[in-house]
Amino acid sequence: MPCCPSPQTLLRDSLQGQKQRDKDLRTLVSNLPYQGLPKTTQPNRYFPGNSIKTTKYSFWFFIPMNLYEQFHRFANIYFVGLAVLNFVPAVEAFQPEVALIPVCVILALTALKDGWEDYRRYRSDRRLNHTPCLIYCRKEGDFVEHRWKDVRVGDFVKVVSNEILPADLLLLHTSDPNGVCHIETATLDGETNLKERKVVPGLYTQDSPFEPQHFNSTVVVEKPNDNLNHFKGYVEKADKKKLGFGIDSLLLRGCTVRNTDHAAGFVVYAGRETKSMLNNNGPRYKRSKLERKMNINVLFCVILLFCMCLIGALGHYIWLESLPSMPLFLMPDRHGHLDPPTLSSFYMFFTMIILLQILIPISLYVSIEIVKAGQVFFITNDIDLYDEETDSRVQCRTVNITEDLGQIQYVFSDKTGTLTENKMVFRRCTVMGTEYAHKENAIRLALLGEADDTEEEVLFHQRPLPSQTGWTLEDNHDHDPEVIQRCHGAQQPHSGGGGHHRNKEGSAQGEVAFSSPLETEVVPDRKLLQRVLRGGGDGAGGRGIRHCEETDLYLDFFLALAVCNTVVVSTATQAQAQRQRASGRPSPSLLQSLVRKIYSLRHTIRSWQPMTEKEDLDTDPNTNSSPSGPVNSHVSDHPHTTAGGQTRETTTAGGQTRETNPAGGQTRETNAQANNTRPGLVVSTADKLCYEAESPDEAALVYAAKAYGFTLLARTPDRVTVRLPHGQELTYQVLDTLTFDPNRKRMSIVLRHPITREIVMYTKGADYTIMDLLGTPYAENRLEGSQKNSTQRHLDWYAKEGLRTLCLAKKVLSERAYEDWSLVRQHAVAAINNREELLMETVVHLETHLTLLGATGIEDRLQDSVPDTIMALREAGIQVWVLTGDKPETAINIAYACRLLDQGDLVINMRTNNKAVCASTLDCTLEQVRRHGGPGAPGYHSPSIGLVIDGHTLGMALESDLVERFVELARRCRSVLCCRVTPLQKSTVVKVVRERLEVMTLAIGDGANDVNMIQAADVGIGISGQEGMQAVMASDFSISCFKHLKKLILVHGHWCYSRLANMAVYFFYKNVTYVNLLFWYQFYCGFSGTSMIDIWLIIFFNLFFTSTPPIMFALMDRDVATETLLGLPELYRSGQGSEGYNHFTFWIAMLDAFYQSLVCFFIPFWTYHGSDIDIYTFGTPINTVSLFTILLHLAIEIKTWTVVHWVIMLGSVSLYFMGTLVYSALCISCNPPSDPYWIMEQQLADPMFYLVCVITTVVALLPRYTYRVLSNTVAPSPLARARHLERLDPTAREQWIREWRGLRGERTVGVGPGTDPGTGAFSGQSESPLPSPSSTLEPFSSEHNPVRTPTMKNCDITESDIMMNVITKRSLNPFLS
Repeated sequence: MPCCPSPQTLLRDSLQGQKQRDKDLRTLVSNLPYQGLPKTTQPNRYFPGNSIKTTKYSFWFFIPMNLYEQFHRFANIYFVGLAVLNFVPAVEAFQPEVALIPVCVILALTALKDGWEDYRRYRSDRRLNHTPCLIYCRKEGDFVEHRWKDVRVGDFVKVVSNEILPADLLLLHTSDPNGVCHIETATLDGETNLKERKVVPGLYTQDSPFEPQHFNSTVVVEKPNDNLNHFKGYVEKADKKKLGFGIDSLLLRGCTVRNTDHAAGFVVYAGRETKSMLNNNGPRYKRSKLERKMNINVLFCVILLFCMCLIGALGHYIWLESLPSMPLFLMPDRHGHLDPPTLSSFYMFFTMIILLQILIPISLYVSIEIVKAGQVFFITNDIDLYDEETDSRVQCRTVNITEDLGQIQYVFSDKTGTLTENKMVFRRCTVMGTEYAHKENAIRLALLGEADDTEEEVLFHQRPLPSQTGWTLEDNHDHDPEVIQRCHGAQQPHSGGGGHHRNKEGSAQGEVAFSSPLETEVVPDRKLLQRVLRGGGDGAGGRGIRHCEETDLYLDFFLALAVCNTVVVSTATQAQAQRQRASGRPSPSLLQSLVRKIYSLRHTIRSWQPMTEKEDLDTDPNTNSSPSGPVNSHVSDHPHTTAGGQTRETTTAGGQTRETNPAGGQTRETNAQANNTRPGLVVSTADKLCYEAESPDEAALVYAAKAYGFTLLARTPDRVTVRLPHGQELTYQVLDTLTFDPNRKRMSIVLRHPITREIVMYTKGADYTIMDLLGTPYAENRLEGSQKNSTQRHLDWYAKEGLRTLCLAKKVLSERAYEDWSLVRQHAVAAINNREELLMETVVHLETHLTLLGATGIEDRLQDSVPDTIMALREAGIQVWVLTGDKPETAINIAYACRLLDQGDLVINMRTNNKAVCASTLDCTLEQVRRHGGPGAPGYHSPSIGLVIDGHTLGMALESDLVERFVELARRCRSVLCCRVTPLQKSTVVKVVRERLEVMTLAIGDGANDVNMIQAADVGIGISGQEGMQAVMASDFSISCFKHLKKLILVHGHWCYSRLANMAVYFFYKNVTYVNLLFWYQFYCGFSGTSMIDIWLIIFFNLFFTSTPPIMFALMDRDVATETLLGLPELYRSGQGSEGYNHFTFWIAMLDAFYQSLVCFFIPFWTYHGSDIDIYTFGTPINTVSLFTILLHLAIEIKTWTVVHWVIMLGSVSLYFMGTLVYSALCISCNPPSDPYWIMEQQLADPMFYLVCVITTVVALLPRYTYRVLSNTVAPSPLARARHLERLDPTAREQWIREWRGLRGERTVGVGPGTDPGTGAFSGQSESPLPSPSSTLEPFSSEHNPVRTPTMKNCDITESDIMMNVITKRSLNPFLS
């Protein structure tokens, strides 16, 4: 039997283990050769196991550890210290055991809550640790079932489809022949789209079996960190060859395997060192503004308590000194000596602290926690904040700052996905300098914007153009109609019932991200389609296909759209089967499927009815657009010639399409109905393709390419397959993928053409980055230079229309150049130190001398009610800033559409590359703005200045020497629009405004680039949109759409603040009132610390009799109704000014408390003065009067009475009398020598008792009642006027609101470009200066007013126009008058 290791050995192993864990690089080996050996021989023993423990306490040490945790609160230490102090005989105020009861109750309740929460964590840990998994066993020679807690670093673990990963695994093998494994990371970042992971390149070949026992390589990885998007390391083989890998080879713990039968990996991190556990920080704690103010007032109460105790000590000293002889009730010590007056007064100071301790409201903190939990419940269960489309409701992730929602002064918002839907719709494109307007898509979007129907309903009711007989190609009559038929067959149907019923049925396509009909249904432009089908412009079908395969730049443009992305391709059946297995739902039965198909077919037949439409084709050579609809033709039985000269026969029978390829001898059958495609479509799979993209931009571009026949069929790490418009499928070899990053603002993919074998790189990215990387011929060649200028001009028009722009380019590489670059790239991938910098250098070196292909314009529509929400926030006194990475032209257009800017606004446009110019601009602008006033100036009523600033200028303005001037200018602007800003600049802006102006800020966003901004604000709100859940996971509150912000802030924010503010003031008032009763009595008992109220009744008074009403008041009181708060956003301003809780209201409440305590004490005192009643008979009326006064004081403050209010108030009074009667009847010798036995029964039989109670209560509350009456009648506040408004009938109420707004001088808000004059909804369309009149959206010019570009006063402050004469009185006066 081996002996136990010595303490020295354990200490040495512990230090060695800590040293190994602290290294920047970890060297790991397989555990298989060491299985069954002692732990001390295990090479990976220094790294933690996979068992997790998130609990705080253990069973045996729960009480001491929990008490230690609770004693971190100063209030608990204070009250426990006083309870212990009461055990000292010299300073004892009452029975020591009794003094422990209140604090023990609070500590016990808190301990129970903490214990229950910890027990829930324990159950969760146990469930996870005992989850089964498969670990490779050398003895068995196979994977054996174990538990998650048994996994160790260095083990080989196998996971199957839909299984959750137990640890962080380095992917070594998958069932996929291409070495790919798909995972879903929703539990980590909330993203439901699949992520692709691949086997470590070069380590294994997929055709050979995976044998873990033969793994003899060493794995070197970096130290564990919480970055979910970064990982680096390498595998060193036995021959010392190093194979580098990154995050694309790491399977993260907590993710789910999808679309992969099985995968195996090597455990690199386990347990608490996995990335998911390092990111599990628990709920964040924030301290609200109200709580910070409350802590200051608690300090005031401590000072007041100290003063009262000091007065008591001095009074006791004076009283002792004034006694002519020693009274009999002063008991000497055991030696017969009396304490001198000085020492007695010193003891009396601490006795008074014990007696008056309830001046510090210990129950206030507990009550606030209860109230906030109730407020969170009401917010999360508000049906108006529920989104039926996404089946999501508001979430409160930080429960202790609900009242901050009612004090917001600045809102910082992202644009894409926050103000807009983040549903990217392909609208326009420019190819080789020629612009194509895609007018049909604009008409479809206009229909959707005008109608109240859903996307599917609009697409369903929009009938297509006539079929082949009514549709011709004007410029190419001899072109093969079958080619056109096939190209249109490649796109998704956008009319008929297919699109409508797809989502209604809840098929897999509807569950895929960025796959709504609005995004997937793209109608191609007719002339661009002609140009594509010519295959290079020669007009010959065969040569056109050859051009399609080789050199045609038009076709390169669409190939770039189809392949330059990271879109994951799957079929509807696969996606649906995977999700059904994950959710446990059964597949639909055969009968259900048949019924659905028949129903869908009926709607399809109905929808394919001929219709006529007048076509107005554009004749401008640079702008080609046409109202092209889907081309519908009969099913062809003709053979089709492919690129290789082969003949592909397509026959149709019974809805089945049969393709025969003579060369390969293969025949494929597809179901036309299952594909839900138009007749004549050549398909390669019986299932409809599903695209899962990481961003909506990528999905929109892939669907646009598909509409022109360039269909992305499959993607693997080293292959991508595309079907061309002529039906041929090409499989490109993927040599490398240069992924997108926010610094480069672009991505590239390097391919080898399957026919020409040339190496081509396609690049897609932001326009300003691609334009800077174009080759030198664009500067030398007039034709190519003209193409660049035309493309740039089109990009500028797109931006002014509010479209998102992307440029596409290509580059052909020689074999030698690529081999040299690839060698450098491999060294960078295998590097550990400075790996990111080396990879960036290789990318930048390759992405040069590009050939411009074209650009795209994608529309991102505004969400519903965004203009109304922003207008309501502005009327509420909130300044709204929009921080976006888009171009200034795009951002300005959206700003007018959402009413961030108005037609009458003076827009100060700051763009410069020179810091001196920036400083001069700020100085001149500030001088003029100060002269005419602004939101920060006195007497300011009509805010009308907007600021637009780009990212480079913003960076200079935020420097230390200019930041004060920038903040001062921004404070005087009604709205600010920051363009081309980085995520870091977003958070910096929020911090600067919050700290410099000392205002309450709120940040709202939906993407990972908004996380820093959300965390920098006082209140962070995440939108659970299209870009995953990173913003939601970092936020304090999450909503499903921007319009919910209106009610969340204006209604719930106002209620939460006003309720908590009133409750906090009331608690201070209540405690000061009651404590002063004991203090006034000290003047008549020689400041001896005696109480005229029984100690048990004092405890019951705060613990039972008066504890529930203020909590009920803070939970259910409603000063103004929801409709009124939404109709009059100005009412929100009361919270911004902290009218409910400030130093004035606090000290007024303190003065009122002192007055009421004087009345409640001295009226009974004068009534019973000179009588022979005992001490408790005198204290009982005072206690009763104080109860009535405190509760009726609360009744005066309650704005809305309900049954619950009546029950709680009357129940508290009843509980007081019943409890006091029972206590008086049972307490015979509870507090000798004086006992409250039968005192209350005697008082209730005395008429004087009732008279004292009535008169005292009336006199005490008369000032408070009088003040409320006068303030609500003579000088009513806006809230009082709003409450009066709610009592009127609806007609009078509307008239009253109009008059109120008229007196307020509210001006009519202008409508910006792209704004519906009636609804303010953004259509994405303004008057465009594009050459073609048909490129603008005017489908309903006879029924709707055309949208006009606003005549805004725009001050473009650039380097060429520095002087401030652009802002003159002449431009300011029209909107300042």
